Amino acid sequence: MKRFLGLAIGIVALSGAVAAAQGAVTGTAQVAPPPAMTNLQIFPKDTPRPQVLATMQAFTQSLGVQCNYCHVQEGRGGRNDMASDEKPTKKAARGMMTLAREINAKLPEAVGKGAEATTRVGCATCHRGVPIPKQIADIVTDAGNATAGLAKYKELRDKFYGGQSYDFSEGSLVVIAQRANQANKADDALAYLNANLEYYPKSARTYAAMGQVKNAKGDKPGAIAALEKAVELDPNNAQAKAQLENLKK
Repeated sequence: MKRFLGLAIGIVALSGAVAAAQGAVTGTAQVAPPPAMTNLQIFPKDTPRPQVLATMQAFTQSLGVQCNYCHVQEGRGGRNDMASDEKPTKKAARGMMTLAREINAKLPEAVGKGAEATTRVGCATCHRGVPIPKQIADIVTDAGNATAGLAKYKELRDKFYGGQSYDFSEGSLVVIAQRANQANKADDALAYLNANLEYYPKSARTYAAMGQVKNAKGDKPGAIAALEKAVELDPNNAQAKAQLENLKK
């Protein structure tokens, strides 16, 4: 971040110097500098404009939003008041900036490392490109049932797959299925696991979890078949082997 801010400030400064030099040679009038920023509460009052703007741009990228998420910015013909505090999201952003600053101040002592060797917390640490940093397992589970949950999962996967916003790895739907099973929703759990096999057809973890769910439902033959497939795909899966042996006794 420091390198990014320094580069941004340097570019702006260089651009200004070039423009001034050109103006001196050509005799053209110089554009008035932008007005000083007002209502800075977290940044020091004398923070250079390019530094504030560069930091704000990093915020928007981390949350996947635009400036008007926090600021009053209505575009052409509308009201633009970047200093206004009327949006609750701006107040929340200030609170999060303060929280991140406090965490970064305490982290070196907490992990027993020097400040230069400690990973710093930033917006992207939690948000990962989405405004509300919520794990996909919570989002899908909160949908209420497997039909709605899978629809939401596929919607998010279509939109965010390949990025860092949500975990679409092999274990994601397995965790969701385990939650459903613990909530006595075995059919939902199986729906999640079957969907996971569409993405990961050779997932031993999925078949092992499927064996547990089917066994809990009283479907012993189905559980044995699922666990046999898990062991076939992953011969080193000691847990699946043990469960399979117990079911075959």
